[in-house]
Amino acid sequence: MKSIDDFSRPLNNVSPMERPFRKVLRRVVDDEIMPHRRKYDEDWENHEYIEPVIHKLCVGLGIQKALFPQEYGGWSLGQSDYMMALAYCIAEEVGRGDSALSLSSICSLWPVCTFLIPPLVNMDLARELAPMFTGEALCIGCQAMTEPQGGSDIENMDLIKGKTITTTARQDGDHWVINGHKLWPTNSGGIATIFGVPCTTRPGSEDPNDFAYIMVPADTEGVTQSPPYAKAGMAADKNGDIWFENARVPLSYRIHGPGKDALAFKGLIYMGQLGSVGFAVGALMNVYEILYEFASTRTFGNRLLKENDAIAGILGDIAGSIDICRVLAYEVVRLGDDRNKPWGNPIYSEETIAKSRNIKEFICDKAVDVCGKAMDILGTHGSDRAWDVEKHWRDLKMVQLWLGGKQLCQMEKARYYFNCTTL
Repeated sequence: MKSIDDFSRPLNNVSPMERPFRKVLRRVVDDEIMPHRRKYDEDWENHEYIEPVIHKLCVGLGIQKALFPQEYGGWSLGQSDYMMALAYCIAEEVGRGDSALSLSSICSLWPVCTFLIPPLVNMDLARELAPMFTGEALCIGCQAMTEPQGGSDIENMDLIKGKTITTTARQDGDHWVINGHKLWPTNSGGIATIFGVPCTTRPGSEDPNDFAYIMVPADTEGVTQSPPYAKAGMAADKNGDIWFENARVPLSYRIHGPGKDALAFKGLIYMGQLGSVGFAVGALMNVYEILYEFASTRTFGNRLLKENDAIAGILGDIAGSIDICRVLAYEVVRLGDDRNKPWGNPIYSEETIAKSRNIKEFICDKAVDVCGKAMDILGTHGSDRAWDVEKHWRDLKMVQLWLGGKQLCQMEKARYYFNCTTL
């Protein structure tokens, strides 16, 4: 009998840790996530079922400390040639059970990617913040990016260049004083332990030297988080408002300094695409499992559903789409893991960002389409929560929308392949 492990993946891009770690993750997904995931939609506010599993993933399995150097209690994954491969593995395996749970766990490390991945590394800051991430307490990182007035402008760095950022950082002695309002970031909504905050030292400036990225612990005086918002999907990911009112942090909490902060932030855009394709392909794997069970146990015209030509044709197209999506997802992995090789590019390069956006858009479009076809095959069961396809569909629509959505993906591709200069 075929299974999700029969879908293609280029073995030369697979981390040596992947096989054993996948087994561990799959056991957690099957035993501790699948039985509860239908309860997650109602658990969006309290996280009664969600928080223990996030703790298991981040603390129990050690995901939250993975990027930090071994001498500071981590795995040194940030310096590994297989960092992106293992990050993708986590996103896909946990995403098979619940995309939002995978998102919340992975995104706890998203802010620290800015200073733990070569060539932009700040070991002093790593040493300072490591105790938060490498201990036994759950540390929830939040990439505090989007602002109410600008939407995805902040992610459109090549054109907007940060000029619409209204969150400010002002130097006062040996501290940064931060003021501003962020909206909707993953792991906000009252649960974050530490924020990575893109801000500006000179409002309205397009100069990358005026873009600042500063780490701000959530218990800093002047930092306030709202309760989470109810959403159509992604219940295991809390989203809310964050206000910074004269929040003071040491100067050393700026990750690199003028110019380099902007490059590190652009690298986060690539990381966002990597996680997105992992969540989407993970969801597709589970949709395949659901379809396999349904089409192998239901009959039409005295034959199994999957043995009818019309249904088999659609099933074949779905299998083909999933296979292609997984191969393409590993191309995003390769783009990142080649960064340390002579032929590779930094994760903040124009090529890496454009190609990863291209693949993310394609996979998300295919994933939403596959869910629609799966719901058609399931008929009246397609929208029934008992079969979980509608849950994946709602979650995937949100994966499709974030990081600037389809439109910004299109613009980045046009800039790179057609040398557009005004988009």
